[in-house]
Amino acid sequence: MEKTKVLIVGSGPAGFTAAIYTSRANLQPVLYEGIEPGGQLTTTTEIENFPGYPEGVDGNRMMADLRRQAERFGADIRTGVVTKVDLSSRPFHVVIDGTKEIETESLIVATGASAKYLGLPSETKFRGMGVSACATCDGFFYRKKDVAVVGGGDTACEEATYLASLCRKVYLIVRKPFLRASKAMQERVFATPNIEILFEHNTAEVLGDDSGVTGALLRRNDGSETTIDISGFFLAIGHHPNTELFAGQLDLDAEGYIAVVPGTSQTSVEGVFAAGDVKDPRYRQAITAAGSGCIAALDCERFLLK
Repeated sequence: MEKTKVLIVGSGPAGFTAAIYTSRANLQPVLYEGIEPGGQLTTTTEIENFPGYPEGVDGNRMMADLRRQAERFGADIRTGVVTKVDLSSRPFHVVIDGTKEIETESLIVATGASAKYLGLPSETKFRGMGVSACATCDGFFYRKKDVAVVGGGDTACEEATYLASLCRKVYLIVRKPFLRASKAMQERVFATPNIEILFEHNTAEVLGDDSGVTGALLRRNDGSETTIDISGFFLAIGHHPNTELFAGQLDLDAEGYIAVVPGTSQTSVEGVFAAGDVKDPRYRQAITAAGSGCIAALDCERFLLK
């Protein structure tokens, strides 16, 4: 059975940053990339809000840069998926791809969170070409254009008001006859003149061509249909933290995110640390994920020095 000091699960900004820091501390980390090497940013065409790239950068290129930087300092980055963990005693026992077994003195969990989508084939087709799950990340590309936001909760209302400050018009597509958002957030939406709320509507299809999204086919609850002309289609129906492996072993919050000691990356199990979107239901930005990867690495290093 293979043994290591540090095992990192996940390969987005959090995982790679943790690998950079633990490698430079001579901890010889092993990182498994998981089912989506590079994380969610590999589905993003252009990133303009990450420091150090003044002209913007393709998501795949940025993740490749982070990967190379971690490898430069000696991180052992591998293809594979963690399929089982046993955190009941240390060293922790981890199984890769159902067969390979590893014992590790510490574990950094950076498995991220996945945006919830409607499940439409056209939605998948135009992902990264007008379909987005992050207004903060991609809203700038739709300045003075018409866009739509799907959802009726606080996140959807927040994204709609943010986009309204950039875009000509924002359609808020809500399947129910009311908003689920807080009263204050509802009032903000109702007071924003370039937001049009389409109650009791569902998205039947995202429309587009080779250039990207051009519209959406909406279906009312009574069965009638209408088409809206838009350039951007934003999903704001929630995220799902990738924590299934750790249910029953780590403390999770009500939404399934890993709970950590405030101000640290320490989870409910000593020697297990969490970084990135897997423990962050609020910010979900590449830069905050990278920062939390640094925190997890430093916490891990201090733990092992004890």
